[in-house]
Amino acid sequence: MPTLFEQSVSGRQGVSLPEAQNKAGLQSWIPKTLQRQTKPRLPELSQLEIMRHFVKLSQQNHAIDTGFYPLGSCTMKYNPKICDVIGQLPGFTQLHPETPDEYAQGTLEILYRLQQILIELTGFTAATLQPAAGAQGELVGMMMIKAYHEQRQDHDRIEVLIPDSAHGTNPASAAMCGFKIVEIPSNPDGLVNMEMLKKHLSSKTAAIMLTNPNTLGLFEKDILEITRLVHEAGGLCYYDGANLNAIAGIIQVAKMGFDVMHINTHKTFATPHGGGGPGSGPVLVNELLAPFLPVPVVTHQNGQYALDFNRPKSIGKVKAFYGNMEILLRAYAYISAYGLLGLREVAETAVLNANYLKESLKDNYHVAFPQICMHEFILTSQHQHARDEHINTMTLAKRLMDYGFHPPTVYFPLIVPEAMMIEPTETESKQTLDAFVQAMITIDEESKTTPETIINAPHSTPIQRVDEVLAARSPDLNFYKH
Repeated sequence: MPTLFEQSVSGRQGVSLPEAQNKAGLQSWIPKTLQRQTKPRLPELSQLEIMRHFVKLSQQNHAIDTGFYPLGSCTMKYNPKICDVIGQLPGFTQLHPETPDEYAQGTLEILYRLQQILIELTGFTAATLQPAAGAQGELVGMMMIKAYHEQRQDHDRIEVLIPDSAHGTNPASAAMCGFKIVEIPSNPDGLVNMEMLKKHLSSKTAAIMLTNPNTLGLFEKDILEITRLVHEAGGLCYYDGANLNAIAGIIQVAKMGFDVMHINTHKTFATPHGGGGPGSGPVLVNELLAPFLPVPVVTHQNGQYALDFNRPKSIGKVKAFYGNMEILLRAYAYISAYGLLGLREVAETAVLNANYLKESLKDNYHVAFPQICMHEFILTSQHQHARDEHINTMTLAKRLMDYGFHPPTVYFPLIVPEAMMIEPTETESKQTLDAFVQAMITIDEESKTTPETIINAPHSTPIQRVDEVLAARSPDLNFYKH
């Protein structure tokens, strides 16, 4: 009997292709070492069975089109379909990357307009849309900071201060630029420890990298003091735009004292997330760092749009072409649909939804930081674990799947033991939020009455207990087992 994944039956065919008419001709230009000596070992299925197999797999996937994603730092929110339509317009997608500027005016105009919108939204001076992901945007920002210090002959600035609640890409990006990472611990309220910050500031400080609101979902109330102290020490301030969704249209990042930032368009402007790219990580800078932007920069002069390569202080190219144009189009369509005032409402609703969930669940779950949060907050399994030592955050997440909800991000941020990061975003209705709350409360009740139901979850999914570590490190990607 075929299993879920192994459907092949020996001798069954899906398509019969005619024999090549000129086998000898093909073999003449393919090196002998690259020619097959045996037929490929492929699954043997009819077309109908193949179609059914993949459709069933797609139905077993959880998707934002079918259910709620309280998925923390990835902001799995609804992507309006109009953005997909705009992103696939052939006039943009079929443009050859080597097309001369004068024949690519429409594409360049959209890129320029998006740059100007992001500049207005964030309060910075200049922008680049070149980076293909938020992480690459981080790297670009840190490369510009390094170039800035080197131009000033300030070669001793080798340290980058990073809060312990930061995203893992922050220290990675700084380290790739040759900086030494100095971790700044959080205080009991989940914010930057100001005394430790002051202790580590020195003539070696190149920059600070932080997210505000931070990954605990808290707004850094001392942000103006933080950026002032770093600037007084001679360093620059880098803003990780991961949580821009909480403040877009409410405050301009530059006014918090930052010199450079990147934007994750998948987190704020509803573009696709992950999948290996291409993604998008626009970088915004102030006048200090504008000369170092990667080339080319999209410009507009005398009614013409152009790619400007004449930038002697530039850090150079970071990507060959604007191959992520479809992503940028989606972001442009999303922002255009909402407008800057609409983006403020988006942020306010995301914050409202998060606080609604936090207050609704605080009597059943341990809230790591009970103060008013921004767009996300942290719960833990502390109460449930106290009732049964076999219950932890992972078991709660797996049990949530039985109620039709994708689990939230778990075990991040790392500084909170057994963390569950919950971010509802602005796109969910109160009815959906209430259903999620009821599921979480029911699971809490189960921890009192039938803990084994949680411990052995999930019960309703096609595949139950998966060894996540083994699946990640040793994936089986071949049809035939070795």
